[in-house]
This record gives sequence, structure tokens and C-alpha cells, in this order.
Amino acid sequence: MIQLKYDFTAIEKKWQTRWKDEKTFACKTGDTSKPKFYGLVEFPYPSGNGLHVGHARPYTAKDVGARKKRMDG
Repeated sequence: MIQLKYDFTAIEKKWQTRWKDEKTFACKTGDTSKPKFYGLVEFPYPSGNGLHVGHARPYTAKDVGARKKRMDG
């Protein structure tokens, strides 16, 4: 069996530095000329009994749509 070494420290440092330098996840605030957008996938369970995280398919689709909207300005 081949065992591959995953150097998570180096990989995380590389990508976090790149994301910081390129401002990949930077958010602009204060532009009130655009209408507000709130992408709701599912309502949480009101009972609060346990944590409901939903399903991958609807969350992935909403994430893609929200990211496109953000990239379009």
C-alpha cells in the first residue's frame, strides 16, 4: 500500500497567502445603491433540537448562484 504524505501546513499557508494577496474573499460593504440580496435555501428547524444542515444539492446550487451574483457585482 502506498502512503502519501499530506503536508497540510505548507498547503494551507500557500493558499491562505494567495487568497489574502488576491483578496479572493474580500467583501465590499457600504454600497447602498444596489438592492439587498438574501439567498435562502431552507428555513432552520424551529425546535432547536439538534442541528439541521440541509442537503448538499440545494446548498451547492444556492452557493453557485450567490457567487455568480457577487462576481457580477
